[in-house]
Amino acid sequence: METLLADAAIFVILPLCLAISAFSDLFTMTIPNRASAIILGTFILVAPLAGLSLTMIGLHLVAGLIVFAVCFTLFAFNVMGGGDAKLLTASSVWFGLNSSLPEFLIYVSFFGGVLTLLILAMRSQENTILASGFPVPQALFTAKKIPYGIAIGIGGFLAYPSSPLMLHALTRVH
Repeated sequence: METLLADAAIFVILPLCLAISAFSDLFTMTIPNRASAIILGTFILVAPLAGLSLTMIGLHLVAGLIVFAVCFTLFAFNVMGGGDAKLLTASSVWFGLNSSLPEFLIYVSFFGGVLTLLILAMRSQENTILASGFPVPQALFTAKKIPYGIAIGIGGFLAYPSSPLMLHALTRVH
């Protein structure tokens, strides 16, 4: 029963929290702190139930610490928002120190760049877009930041199937 619950959490929690965070960032330019807390807390509860050894759990937490150190530095230089840093850090713990972490970070970087270019282009055409009647959240035009939670969400969705927890859970699906 514990394994079934752990697998269900593995399939649902990270993707759901990433989706909620992306939509929240799109419409409000904020990422709820509870999403990052749920991601991290659920990992700590689910990892042992999913069969990860203490060493593996430790390596996943180290991955989060490494990402946190980079994000904290970017935040300190006002390059990254606090919500983005927390979400990226918490999500990184689910990937761990293996090839799925760089895959995740590359996806996030790529889609973050595309998102930034898209929003900058939209902002330069604000009057045309508003005149067209196309529904665009006003915050995309007025905020001075980019809703990077969208890129984190997309990157997470694309890289998650190759993460150790997801691979482990997929092997038990009949």
